[in-house]
Amino acid sequence: MRIAITGSQGQLGRALQQYAAPHELLLIDLPDHDITDPQALLRSLQAFAPRVIIHTAAITDVDGCERDPNLAYRVNVLGTRNVVLAAMTCDCPLVHISTDYVFDGTKGSPYWEYDEAHPQSVYARTKWMAEEIVRNTLAHHYIARIAWLYGEGPRNFVQTVLRLARERGAMSMVTDEVGSPTNASHVAQALLRLIELPAYGTHHLVNTGICSRYEFACEILATAGVQGIEVTPTTNYVRLAQVPKHVELANHLAASYGIVMQPWQEALRDYLAAR
Repeated sequence: MRIAITGSQGQLGRALQQYAAPHELLLIDLPDHDITDPQALLRSLQAFAPRVIIHTAAITDVDGCERDPNLAYRVNVLGTRNVVLAAMTCDCPLVHISTDYVFDGTKGSPYWEYDEAHPQSVYARTKWMAEEIVRNTLAHHYIARIAWLYGEGPRNFVQTVLRLARERGAMSMVTDEVGSPTNASHVAQALLRLIELPAYGTHHLVNTGICSRYEFACEILATAGVQGIEVTPTTNYVRLAQVPKHVELANHLAASYGIVMQPWQEALRDYLAAR
């Protein structure tokens, strides 16, 4: 199968490259490809003639989106529109990667796939706009919401915790931000199973269970065998963007097709073992 992957150098893009290796891949990322250049993007995709496009490219720096909302809009919204129009021209399905941040975190129970969104930040709003473009334009689409992603790449939360342990010997982590840490490799494998099915629509693909950032940091250190590090619980960390405090995504739709995600603790063990 010919698969085009946007954002191929990101954490999920790298994981997809690993697990989609038996397929013929077109890797779309800067500096060679720019999703904000619609004509160049279309030429590349038409020449490749993909059977499916997996669109992971986005500005994911949540606070950075607050500082430069125009860039966030240009990449996350208009860039997605360019990919959608290219998918229409190539007559192929599109997998669009979205985020748990489209919810405000006030529901008090797990969010279903078709719960009403209420994005609170520039990043979240641009990702919701992108969802709407995909949903309202393409009949054959998959929207996959993920959360707290970590994988191979220059930076992620797991690597940050281990770096702070090495460099400082102590750290503070919030207890009032709760979500589902998710291994990029597990998402990649789930996506590759999903595209084999005509299971179009909105899916939640996160490792199961929830924890706070504090609990996640403690589990990272324990699983990595790092001892003697003081992790201080804190609350109300001040940041530029407003982020949801408590989001758990229910994976009902994907599970109905037999795509069941592992608990987040097992996913973390897999990641650290692979490193």
